[in-house]
Amino acid sequence: MSKRFLEQNWYWLTALVGLGAGIVAHQKIRRERSIDLRDKVVLITGGSRGLGLAMAQEFAKAGCRLALCARDTDELTRACKLLETYDVDVMTVPCDVSEASQVQSMIAQVSEYYGQIDVLVNNAGIISAGPWQALTQADFAESMNVMFWGSYNTTMATLPQMRARRAGRIVNITSVGGKVSVPHLLAYASAKFALVGFSEGLHTELAQEGIIVTTVVPGLMRTGSPRNAIVKGDRHTSEYTLFKLADTLPLSSIGVERAARQIVKATRIGQTELIISWQAQILARLHGLCPGFVTDILTLSNRLLPSGEGVGSEGYQGKESETALSTSWLTGLGTQAEHHYNET
Repeated sequence: MSKRFLEQNWYWLTALVGLGAGIVAHQKIRRERSIDLRDKVVLITGGSRGLGLAMAQEFAKAGCRLALCARDTDELTRACKLLETYDVDVMTVPCDVSEASQVQSMIAQVSEYYGQIDVLVNNAGIISAGPWQALTQADFAESMNVMFWGSYNTTMATLPQMRARRAGRIVNITSVGGKVSVPHLLAYASAKFALVGFSEGLHTELAQEGIIVTTVVPGLMRTGSPRNAIVKGDRHTSEYTLFKLADTLPLSSIGVERAARQIVKATRIGQTELIISWQAQILARLHGLCPGFVTDILTLSNRLLPSGEGVGSEGYQGKESETALSTSWLTGLGTQAEHHYNET
């Protein structure tokens, strides 16, 4: 390599060397962070159905011992039954994660039963879909209480034992809605934005103590959850039908089992951020580069959604407003997910 060539291209050569060194360092960090999940105790909030149950199945395949919490005791019983085939320890604890006192009791029960908690998965969530005119302060408060404060409560209750061991994993299930706020999901996005900030900041402070915080950013997944979502607006419009189609069609969503496998892998290797689905990758990355452009596109898309004028603030579960289209062959994959993941 001639001296003249080096002089003319020193900038690019330095950049390539720096990039190579960065890749090597990144791979080294990943190897050091990786853990064997077998026999690890994994606590999953909102673990009775949907993505929570799918993750429980994948962690069970990895040989983990499981603790599931949710508000509905009957759902927890059914979830436990569905996990029997994996031949792993499973305990369930009814708990409303928005109540700090219930969380403290739940963490104490799990810790006493297993001895410790190695992995905390903050998955509990609710969805309130509808135009801004139909959303109330109570809708925003409930979303924050469950998805942000619920994650805060469980994290703070679990951290002392992880810090004492200088080891642990915290996995926060956020959403692409926590990176890009889309129309008719304003309360949901507000809570998820808060959770993304909490999760990313917490990782930077805890990594030096051996505790890895993974921020999971899923796009739309076929979990079967639309039937249990709270939908607002005129129930005789296409609000729920559009929501279910987007959450079900292969072009816009992915299978929840694929998502669960990716999350378990990210937990094992100590990945800092995991964005699930190519659709979510494009939306999140494009918004990061051109936020104004993406916001303008979403502004135009909002014109295609049902109007919120004069609709009131009454909410209803999705399953109460099924239509011929929302129960057609177009949503067949979603219907299968409802049965497989305890949403019925």
